[in-house]
Amino acid sequence: MFVFLMKVLFVANRIPYPPYRGDKLKIYNLAKQLCKANELHLITFYVSDEELNYKDELLKVFSSVKLIKQAKLTSIFWCFMGIFSQIPFQVLYFKNLKFAKKLKLLLKNNRYDAIHVQHLRMAQYFKNQAWSKMSILDLPDAFSLYWKRRIDKSKNQFDRFFAKIEYKRLLSYEQRMLDFKLNLVCSKEDMHYLQSVHKIKNIALLPNGVDVNTFAFSTVSFISNRILFTGNMDYAPNIDGAVYFVQEILPLIRKKMPKVEFVIAGQRPVSKIQELATESIKVTGFIANLNEMYASACVVVSPLRIGAGTQNKVLESMSMGVPVVCSQIGFEGLQIANGEGVFMETTAQGFANRVLDILADPVLRERMGKQASALILAKFSWETIAQTLTHYFESK
Repeated sequence: MFVFLMKVLFVANRIPYPPYRGDKLKIYNLAKQLCKANELHLITFYVSDEELNYKDELLKVFSSVKLIKQAKLTSIFWCFMGIFSQIPFQVLYFKNLKFAKKLKLLLKNNRYDAIHVQHLRMAQYFKNQAWSKMSILDLPDAFSLYWKRRIDKSKNQFDRFFAKIEYKRLLSYEQRMLDFKLNLVCSKEDMHYLQSVHKIKNIALLPNGVDVNTFAFSTVSFISNRILFTGNMDYAPNIDGAVYFVQEILPLIRKKMPKVEFVIAGQRPVSKIQELATESIKVTGFIANLNEMYASACVVVSPLRIGAGTQNKVLESMSMGVPVVCSQIGFEGLQIANGEGVFMETTAQGFANRVLDILADPVLRERMGKQASALILAKFSWETIAQTLTHYFESK
């Protein structure tokens, strides 16, 4: 008779299916690995009734799935009620009395060996220290650092004003991390920032991972002049990064290689992204098989100026053996030397020069691609990341 090692409750801020990008991708892939030896349970929100159709897929990974409706009007109500509070709007948006009640019943009626809490937004449901002290809070990044960078890059006065308010609230709210058994972040940059700002000691690393089977090393012929950018194209850091690349970096590349093609591949492109489309700049919208898009690219770029943590676009392209040129955002999380599968540059001219180096030198591209793929297999497969999380669950 098979005996599960642990009974684990996942508390997620978004339904982790389909696992295309971001929060959903990480939770689903961790759970997919952990369910092989553990009994997993999930409580999370759903927004549209269409998402209820995903429950059957989730039940292939989780022994039970509790889905609580997150009505947009309810979220707006709590944000409005919190205008004069010090609670971040990111947290207020996910306030839900039905969710709180259901979670309380689960914790009262079940004995879990570990509780995985996804995102700072969900820390509000663990004010009871008996719960928080047995829970791990998994952060995608240092959220206040993300908003600090957003202030610096915002050109719109209203956006800057709002970002300053949210940054101050998040900076204060991050003190909640002290209540948890352990806090996890994706990169050393985030960890050092939080340690420095909040004097937090109960913090450790849990990098993002890659499905190395889906994003396997590719020997498919690529398009020699194609530059690729991927991501959710309604996400502020991706919008800013794509616009920055087109306006400030791409013209420098085209001075030497006029015929390069730039592809922006990602779901929900906002009008600001759609307006970038030309004959040589393609905006694809949603791509079901993103691995095929990576395989077609000569180089992947990640010129992000806002954000923190590690970037899926960087990890996935590395896994497939496609070299990357990125900004400092997320690079430290890789813990590699500059040029070891990835070039990191902080200026538009430096960024353009590195892209040109790869476009012009097939030998350099091949060498960087092999280095990148080997690194992912060694350190960033979901199996490896899940083993690390299991160790954290088991630590007293």
